[in-house]
Amino acid sequence: MDSAVASNQVGDGNQRGEADGAPLRTIAHIDLDAFFVSVELQRRPDLKGLPVIVSGSGPRSVVTTASYEARRHGVGSAMPAAKALRLCPDAVVIEPDSHRYREASRAVMAVIHHQIDEVEQAGLDEAYIDLTGLSSPIATMRTIVREIEEQTGLHASVGIGPNKLVAKVASDAEKPRGFVVISREQACEWFADRPCGLIPGIGPKTVERLRVLRIESIAQLAGADEQQLWEAFGERQGSILKSRAAFIDGSPVVSNREAVSESRETTFDTDLSDRTELLERLAGLSADLCSALRRHGHQGRTIGIKIRYANFETHTRARTLSALTSDQATVTRVARELFEEFDPQHPVRLIGVRVAGFQTPEAASGQMSLPLS
Repeated sequence: MDSAVASNQVGDGNQRGEADGAPLRTIAHIDLDAFFVSVELQRRPDLKGLPVIVSGSGPRSVVTTASYEARRHGVGSAMPAAKALRLCPDAVVIEPDSHRYREASRAVMAVIHHQIDEVEQAGLDEAYIDLTGLSSPIATMRTIVREIEEQTGLHASVGIGPNKLVAKVASDAEKPRGFVVISREQACEWFADRPCGLIPGIGPKTVERLRVLRIESIAQLAGADEQQLWEAFGERQGSILKSRAAFIDGSPVVSNREAVSESRETTFDTDLSDRTELLERLAGLSADLCSALRRHGHQGRTIGIKIRYANFETHTRARTLSALTSDQATVTRVARELFEEFDPQHPVRLIGVRVAGFQTPEAASGQMSLPLS
């Protein structure tokens, strides 16, 4: 694949749509290469060129990310760390440092925002950028990539296309340090034989259900009988799957993505059955969560818990309060009550607590003062 392919839908920001005279959309997705590992290598340059895995040390830890040297051995993100070390026994394992990663992310996003206003941060290491209407969108993105490297020492891959979906898939096509510009039609052609799971939002379970229908590639999904997809997935989901396989995506770049919830959870090294210990862990997570809520100035009305059994069966329970809270005692009490009401009957693999429905006290009080009709 060519690293930068201009098309009639991506390139000159002055192009106009035939229907309404508006500029054709030009969207970029920027993705930092092996972000956590790259941040770690800045303070451990002696590890450059070696297989490095960022992961916890517990028996149930998973890989957060891996260097490209480790990936050549088959190591990938979200893989159990034990499996990763079997594939790459010489790998250097580094414990994650979330504070350091957040600081590096903020520095990168500041570089992007210095050049562009319409930016949707989709994670610590990725963002969508609306380039529509710019006279030189490709040059702008090359400038951003260069400035990120100069100011932070980090490298990024970029995909540019007519929508977020094309841009996202393109940014991953030539990592590391890729720069791919394609149209929707080119995406349909280039990725036709790739598995359906390449498309964001199509996870392993959906892939398996598609395989039952003898649909394995993106081209097969795009050309599938819509009625067949409706019967298997429902009319709405079936239509979405077919349109995404054709790389159709009208979702906007949302520049102000405000948090609406925050949570804390932990996976135990061995499954827990002792209720006292489970409640103690839940209280500790509640304390950590409420500390973060106060630090971020967040309050919410809905408190929830998550419980996952050893067989990965997952249950959630939630309660909505009459008033906003970030109070540790309140969150702990409600979480405990929800736990007792659920009354888990099997060993627990994971437990978590969540506060949702964020709102400022001022907004809440203004909303409460509105007359009811």
